[in-house]
Amino acid sequence: MPDPAPTEDLARRAAAGDGAALEELLQEIRPEVLRRCGRFLPCREDAEEAAQDVLLQVARRITSFEGRSRFSTWLYTVVANCCRQKYRELKRRAVEQPAVIEPAQHVDPRTTSVIAGSRLDLLEALERLEREHPNLVAPLVYRDICHLDYAEAAERTGVPLGTFKSRLHQARREVRPWLTDAS
Repeated sequence: MPDPAPTEDLARRAAAGDGAALEELLQEIRPEVLRRCGRFLPCREDAEEAAQDVLLQVARRITSFEGRSRFSTWLYTVVANCCRQKYRELKRRAVEQPAVIEPAQHVDPRTTSVIAGSRLDLLEALERLEREHPNLVAPLVYRDICHLDYAEAAERTGVPLGTFKSRLHQARREVRPWLTDAS
């Protein structure tokens, strides 16, 4: 993220209804949003679609940013939710309209778009974790994907630091075999 102080100020002003601050904020965060979406969705086109969704959600929901945590923390939540939603949408679309793909050389299915009928192992693991242990998803997303520090991630999930670390450990233990079995 760029220098956090101006971004935090822009976010506070935008949340208070300053339209010019919102426009400036969206311009400021665009590159970081795309980079973070790329952590979830390695296919660039999918990440770009998700980034657009994130920016739209920020514009629509900025008034819900109350400033109790850093804007970057609030933004990571929006990014994570939009990327996971985009993945579900792409997965659904792939099932409804399967594409005929010519076999390509050197295609890694873990980084190929679900539009092409392939899956992204990490997002599949998150989907499964959400079904089986929904309370473990947020710690894994905030710490291992969004790279929040432990204290900030624990605050964001609303649990004590020790509980957060325990849930993160359990989440990693749960997804590890799903990710290694898929390769």
